[in-house]
Amino acid sequence: MALVTFTSCSKSAKKSEGEEALSSSDMSEGDLQLNADSDSGKAGGLQTVYFDYNSSKLTDTTIATLKDNAAFLSKNTIDIQIEGHCDERGGVQYNLALGEKRAEAVKKYLIGQGIAAARISTVTFGKERPLAFGHDEDSWSKNRRGNFVITATNK
Repeated sequence: MALVTFTSCSKSAKKSEGEEALSSSDMSEGDLQLNADSDSGKAGGLQTVYFDYNSSKLTDTTIATLKDNAAFLSKNTIDIQIEGHCDERGGVQYNLALGEKRAEAVKKYLIGQGIAAARISTVTFGKERPLAFGHDEDSWSKNRRGNFVITATNK
């Protein structure tokens, strides 16, 4: 008789009690951690960007945030992955394609700001990794995003 156990790892979006986000002025490149992401507020000066419904177009607000992200990346030699996300509306394949377009639009903008393409990778999660779980515009707007994840600290 064999005993089989299954375990899984989950990524919790909850912060532990007393945990606080650090601002970019509080962090040096040595403080930046692999897999830290902008959704959690732990990716130094990198901030998540948001998109309009059914769009990968960069809005004025998104561009302002990306300018700040580009400035941070210019000062910190880290590699990043941009995750493209969507809200729950629409089919799986459609949202995977839209998430990819969002991530690529962000990457293209950062390259235009002088960040080396070799430092940026992209991935799409479509609607598979929501940040907010409601079924309303407030939740949907939080899920239509480009999240930044630190993949390497190049010292």
